[in-house]
Amino acid sequence: MSISRYVLPVCAGVGFFLAASQGPRAASLETLYRTLASKNYVDLTHSFGPATPVWAGFPQAKMSPAADPKTKEPYTIQKDGFRATFYEMVGQYGTHVDPPAHFSETGATMDQISLKDMILPLVVFDETPLLAHDPNHAFSLEDLHAWEKQHGRVPKGAFAALRTDMSKDWDKDPERFKRSPFPAWSLAAVKFLVEQRGITAIGHESMDSDTTEKMETETYILRTGHYQIEIMDNLDKVPAKGALIVVTWPKVRNGLGFPARAFAILP
Repeated sequence: MSISRYVLPVCAGVGFFLAASQGPRAASLETLYRTLASKNYVDLTHSFGPATPVWAGFPQAKMSPAADPKTKEPYTIQKDGFRATFYEMVGQYGTHVDPPAHFSETGATMDQISLKDMILPLVVFDETPLLAHDPNHAFSLEDLHAWEKQHGRVPKGAFAALRTDMSKDWDKDPERFKRSPFPAWSLAAVKFLVEQRGITAIGHESMDSDTTEKMETETYILRTGHYQIEIMDNLDKVPAKGALIVVTWPKVRNGLGFPARAFAILP
């Protein structure tokens, strides 16, 4: 009996083992990428500029050409081969993230939020049918139960977004966008989502979670360790359930809020 009769089966076995231990992991990520690349994407983020709406307690953004600190001359492509912009604005500007630290001295800052909390199952509560009779409706616990009766239980770890179509006024009618009161969350609904459904974060089209004088809903969501995304766009283009949301923002050390980029991957 030749040695090759033993060597070949052993080599084949080792090859199978290596393929089984290394291949599937790589293949699964590759397959996942191909799947995601084949899907439709929806941008949930507004573009913004110096004149876009902002809370009355904050100033408008200022954007100017970045200049050489020595000569004070703006950099240009013709002169320097590049150009850049100097931004001066509050963190809570445009579509933005509010980390827990925005309302809590012990809450997580932007740089402390887990990467795994930045890609989540997305559920969208459509409040627009309720606004014809109550333009400033607060999405209630009863509304939430009605949604679950139709679409099923809100999945644990989800990002819960509230559609009100306020986003349509962002560019078209900025003054109307800044109106108060406006349609928003109720505290009871958000508490249920956090305590009974275990969601990770919330989002909405308005500049705030709610319009109560004490900001009860916003205070609750941030002080319980959850982040929120405000001034979202295009929620009317996302299904009630089944999509994913990806949210990113700069990793500002001890950051208390910053413009964010959010998008949905449709099922």
